[in-house]
Amino acid sequence: MKPVTVIGFLGSTLDAAKFGPSRWNKWRPTVSICMQEDLRVDRFILLHGSYHRRLAEFVMDDIRDVSPETEVVPHLLDFDDAWDFEEVYGKLLDFARDFPFDPDTHDYLVHITTGTHVAQICLFLLSEARYLPGRLLQTQPQRGAPQPVGTWNAIDLDLSRYDSIATRFAEASAESTSFLKSGIETRNPAFNRMIEEIEQVAVRSHAPILLMGPTGAGKSQLARKIYELKKLRHQVSGPFVEVNCATLKGDSAMSALFGHRKGAFTGAAQDRPGLLRSADEGLLFLDEIGELGLDEQAMILRAIEEGRFLPVGADSEAKSDFQLIAGTNRDLVGEVAAGRFRDDLFARLNLWTFALPGLADRREDIAPNLDYELERFAQREGSRVTFNKEARDRYLAFAESAAAKWQGNFRDLAASVTRMATLSDTGRIDRDAVGFEIARLGATWSAETPPGDSLARILTREELAAIDPFDRVQLAFVVEACRGARSLSDAGRTLFAVSREQRTSTNDADRLRKYLARFDLDWAAVRSPAA
Repeated sequence: MKPVTVIGFLGSTLDAAKFGPSRWNKWRPTVSICMQEDLRVDRFILLHGSYHRRLAEFVMDDIRDVSPETEVVPHLLDFDDAWDFEEVYGKLLDFARDFPFDPDTHDYLVHITTGTHVAQICLFLLSEARYLPGRLLQTQPQRGAPQPVGTWNAIDLDLSRYDSIATRFAEASAESTSFLKSGIETRNPAFNRMIEEIEQVAVRSHAPILLMGPTGAGKSQLARKIYELKKLRHQVSGPFVEVNCATLKGDSAMSALFGHRKGAFTGAAQDRPGLLRSADEGLLFLDEIGELGLDEQAMILRAIEEGRFLPVGADSEAKSDFQLIAGTNRDLVGEVAAGRFRDDLFARLNLWTFALPGLADRREDIAPNLDYELERFAQREGSRVTFNKEARDRYLAFAESAAAKWQGNFRDLAASVTRMATLSDTGRIDRDAVGFEIARLGATWSAETPPGDSLARILTREELAAIDPFDRVQLAFVVEACRGARSLSDAGRTLFAVSREQRTSTNDADRLRKYLARFDLDWAAVRSPAA
């Protein structure tokens, strides 16, 4: 069992008593600690001021009488004003830094029953910050027990050890995590772990956050949710200021970000505060930060580190205390290597970097996001639209398959839901609406993907040259659908989703086989590893 050291203030009122036997009928917290049957105190560091030296000696003698094994060490600690928080905290911090703590071999108890309220608060804060590496000790008198003894209780600031408190904290953390996900019950394990880490960083750090990921992955929405979470926790009081750096070009970029003084350049008819100044006490989200020029990057770095910057045409600096979240779809490591992004700014942003996956990498999250988008449509348009079961199953079968490219990520999904909901005037999205939407998405993604990318691996240059551009686009989409399907029939059902409903009998596999044969291709050719 480790030796126990108690650190506590002398109670100038509670520990005082007249000399004589009657003092043993009074509860004195400092003395009572050493009278507990179930607490052995090996050493007591007694903090006191010069004015109470005699009382300290009196209390020390009584401790020696009731607990001869306790070594009492007086420590003089004078305050000009015992109610001045800054002074009390500073002197206690100096004491804690100088004290030879050894938590591996000793247990420490920090007594917070005595001393001014300011002193008690400071002891708590220093214990919480581990400058005082021990548990808090509370003492109190108890009715029905010998008056001078009272009771004691040790409080471990590791709140995870207290089941009810730990449960409350877990619930609060889960609520914050769900808040960052807009209440969507996402299923992707890696994404959920990332959001949990972002929640911890958001509420415990003021440092910059870098969100990386493809366009449409949700960087802007997540940045706003981080701001709203910090607002709920009273960690920011200013606004959320968002700017797409890709829209800041030339001389106007400096003015937009850092502001300008009247007359700084032609057209500067009045002062402009700039976006950094507008974000004071709030959060600044610089989306596509990789689009900024090197000069703007240098000024952003100084503003992050020092909170100061020079507006265009100004003689004196402006100040702004903001937290920065940066977003980019670029590979900033490659941009630094190419000299297009400052390495010192990247190093500053790279403390907390989170890579948001695209929708195609989170296919198990499409179903809950589908419900979320329907709910957003209802709130936005004032009209609730739902899927019938067959239509929903059909849409998800396509959306979760490799045939769905989701090149625009969540923007593609949001647009897709909006189209289907808008065109379903009965309030129910049916199979026909889903079929038309699948065809529309396929055509969109085929147009965005150069046909040669998917066909060059299965056709020679001469064979490609012999195919009309119109047919190349169609064939490329068919090939991609085949690669994402489990079988020829499955690919046929995806590709002929609309027309098959109008036939009395369907043989999708045969239709697809004949289409591929027009280009001297078959199922094995488009599915081969080389393809």
